[in-house]
Amino acid sequence: MNDYNTALNKRTITLPRGNLDLTYKIQPPLGNQLLYQQRYHLEDLLGFAQRINPKRAFLFVSKVLGRHIPVAPKLMRRAFTNLTTLVPDNLPEPILVIGMAETAVGLSAGVHQALQARYPNALLLNSTRHAQPNSQLLTTFSEDHSHASSHLIYQSSDPAIQAQLLASKTLIMVDDEASTGNTCVNVVTALREAGLDQLQQVHLTTLVDWSLAENAANDSIGSRLPGIQFERHHLLSGAWQWTDAPNPEPITMPSVDTTEAGSQPVLDTGDWGRVPTLDSTEGFADYLAQFQQGYNHHYQVNNWQDNPLPKRILVLGSNEFVWLPFLLAEHLARQQSNDDAAAEDPNTKVKFSALTRSPIALGGAINSMLSFTDHYGLGMTNFVYNVNPSEWDLIVLCIETPADSVDAVWQNLENVLVVSPAV
Repeated sequence: MNDYNTALNKRTITLPRGNLDLTYKIQPPLGNQLLYQQRYHLEDLLGFAQRINPKRAFLFVSKVLGRHIPVAPKLMRRAFTNLTTLVPDNLPEPILVIGMAETAVGLSAGVHQALQARYPNALLLNSTRHAQPNSQLLTTFSEDHSHASSHLIYQSSDPAIQAQLLASKTLIMVDDEASTGNTCVNVVTALREAGLDQLQQVHLTTLVDWSLAENAANDSIGSRLPGIQFERHHLLSGAWQWTDAPNPEPITMPSVDTTEAGSQPVLDTGDWGRVPTLDSTEGFADYLAQFQQGYNHHYQVNNWQDNPLPKRILVLGSNEFVWLPFLLAEHLARQQSNDDAAAEDPNTKVKFSALTRSPIALGGAINSMLSFTDHYGLGMTNFVYNVNPSEWDLIVLCIETPADSVDAVWQNLENVLVVSPAV
């Protein structure tokens, strides 16, 4: 493989339903910036698997996102920060950071938090597939290739925040990967029609950008956004081509494309991005207190901080509720590193992953799968990948619904602590 330079690398990934041919390049170093002291090669960022989806047969499985593969919080934070480093200075303000549900809502919050070191007044807003009965809808858009294509975007009930949102001049759209750019165009078009008519710049900010072939001669995304200065930032870029295997077996995709509210109430966890917010960490102190209370009860101790943490801890976010759980995982990892005995033990680790509605076939980057009924009361199947519960001393399952809403699969495991907001 070539080192980072302008030369193109090639790789063919063979999956049960066909071949994925990749052409990609490693980004050059950027002066003395921290970014490429860790060189992001293809294998650093991605594995590959088969979607259970007739629209697209393959899936890029991120190794730094904490979604389908458990990841150490420090590796996730590094990716958030490194990606944010690419966003330029001197952008016109107000700035809006918008993340794509479900996969990129934690990534967007991480980018937003890092970006606030330079732009403290930047807003964060994530799309969602969970209807919010107490919030007013701003707009909707479609993600054409997704297993769940419909997205909702909500506005703020705070007049000052709403005015800032509508006055946004720079949009930083955050996603795990870009393929065709259609989602970016759909989002920007929907936002402009909803009243964000002062946008001057759009920055598509992704871990991997697979639209290299589309913008080799001219940028097809920019050409579809008249009156907008369009730029893209990524850790790795390339292009893909898919070839179906002969006579592939037909696929039946589970029904997961809904934006309805479920039968279980979504409890208050603060404004971490489903509505526009300046401070995505607002609800963390309360959620940490709920963890502490649950931990004390689970282990029959008076104060969890006076007792050594279990060695192997997996924190699981759930669906779109991943940012506060990630902050919890990061907090627990710091607690372990501050414990001298734990820090010297090679078996000590904290990792983060998440439950998801995304159906993925076993094979490739997906070694194992647990399926269960969702805890939102939507009546759909949810999944967790690459998690063997017996390999963890403690699994902290973080949800935003009542504690008893989780499937019996989790309730019957002795090493699972369900953390739910206070009712």
